[in-house]
Order: sequence, then C-alpha cells, then structure tokens
Amino acid sequence: MMTKIFPARPLALGFGAAALALGLAPGGPASLSAPAAAQTAQAGDLDRVVGALRAISTMKADFTQTDRQGQTLRGTMTLKRPGKIRFDYGTAANFLIISNGKSLYVVDYEVNQVERWPIGNSPLGALFDPEKDVKRFGKLVPTRDPNVLSVEVRDPKKPEFGMITLIFVKNAAAPGGLQLTHWVALDAQNNRTRVQLANQQYGVAVADSTFTFKDPRRSARRPG
Repeated sequence: MMTKIFPARPLALGFGAAALALGLAPGGPASLSAPAAAQTAQAGDLDRVVGALRAISTMKADFTQTDRQGQTLRGTMTLKRPGKIRFDYGTAANFLIISNGKSLYVVDYEVNQVERWPIGNSPLGALFDPEKDVKRFGKLVPTRDPNVLSVEVRDPKKPEFGMITLIFVKNAAAPGGLQLTHWVALDAQNNRTRVQLANQQYGVAVADSTFTFKDPRRSARRPG
C-alpha cells in the first residue's frame, strides 16, 4: 500500500526539499554577504508569493501525488480561506485529508481511524496563513527560469514539522500573477512526496460542508 500523504506525522502533505522538476536548479540559503540589491529583489519576490497566496479566496485543482518509490495517487484538492482544505482521493484510496479551519484531520476509513493535528503544527500553514509562515520561515531558491519562483518553507526550530518547497509560475490570469503548480515535501523521516496541481480554478463557489466528513469511528461502534 502506498505511503499516505501523511506517512506518520502531519508533515508530508506539503513540504519539500529542493524541487528538481521544471528545470529548477536547487540552491542554498541566500548568502549573508549578498549585495543589498539582490536581497531587496528576494524580499520583493517573497512578498509577491505571499500576495498571490493571500489573493486565493477559493481554489479547486486536480492533484497527482507521487511518493519516493514513484507510486502515484490522484484526486481533487479544494481550498477555501481561512484555513480550509480538502484532499479527496475518490475511489483510489479509502481515506481523505481535511482541515475545517481549526484542525487538520487524516481520515482512514479502511481502519476506522481519525488523526487530528492543530493547524499551527502543520507546515500546511504556508497555504493556510502565508503571511505568517512564508514571511517568517520562507526563502527563495534560485531557478534557471525567471518565470518560475521556488520558495522553501521550514521552521528551523521545529525540524520535526518537515519542509515544503512551493513552486509558482508567473501567470497573469492567476491571483497575484503567480500560479501554484506543485510542491515537494520532505518529512522528518526523509519521506519525500511531490504533489502536482492541474486544472486550477479560482474564485469558485465552495460550500463549508465540503470540509466536513463522516467519522468512521462512530459507525464502527457497537451498540451498548
């Protein structure tokens, strides 16, 4: 069975080491001795990323999730601010991942299990609260394409939360002029997961009921 997007901790769904796809050239943190102009440019690009993420009120997209062994699952991602997200794997897997704006849930119907994590303990905060997480913990990773921005987000004081590298492509039709195309995740156990997005739709109507789920623990209980 394929490792879930959360293999053991609430990490893998959105965090990454350096992304190697789309011709990116992975790089380290900006040098402290970098020219002031370069540092200003980086700060400006980071502000653009934050602005683009904050400009997304709702979003739907198809996603393809690939783990380190090359195994793939597909589904639909739905996002609504503030703090709501749903990864629905359809019939491909008997589980889903949901945030209701307060907590992040991993719901496994195969074993009738639900795991709950505070949003603040998840690197998904880079999507939920881009101003807080991207600005505080993000850095730009150099790319070979001026139309591609790569942002690595991690909290150095909490390595157990893993990392996320978000990849954006300049697109005037997307909110803030940047389209989130994929991210790569690396958790504390070095489990790497890539999540590729396609068919992005912005500003679509999304009901709050989308971010609720049937609790399998209740249906599994026997009458007393």
